[in-house]
Amino acid sequence: MKLKVGDSVRVIAGKDKGTESKIARVLKKRNQVIVEGVATAKRHQRPQGQTMQGGIIDKDMPINASNVMIICPDCGPTKIGARFDGDGRKYRVCRKCGGDL
Repeated sequence: MKLKVGDSVRVIAGKDKGTESKIARVLKKRNQVIVEGVATAKRHQRPQGQTMQGGIIDKDMPINASNVMIICPDCGPTKIGARFDGDGRKYRVCRKCGGDL
């Protein structure tokens, strides 16, 4: 998976289509990501110990990684490519403009 925590992405499918936000968590084995403020669901939470209060909370649910596109700062939503430098390090690049992501 080419997406990482903190990447700015745009949702391209589902009920939140067109929403732009940051990735909060990546679930590599399930090929899913959790995006802040996207696919929220109401969940009943039990109180945990003395400090945490129970009740109904809004929780961001995972969505498939194929339903988001990374946002290039120069040209907008794009696909991710790869580039290697002289030392053999791999960098993520924008497929449209060739800039680093």
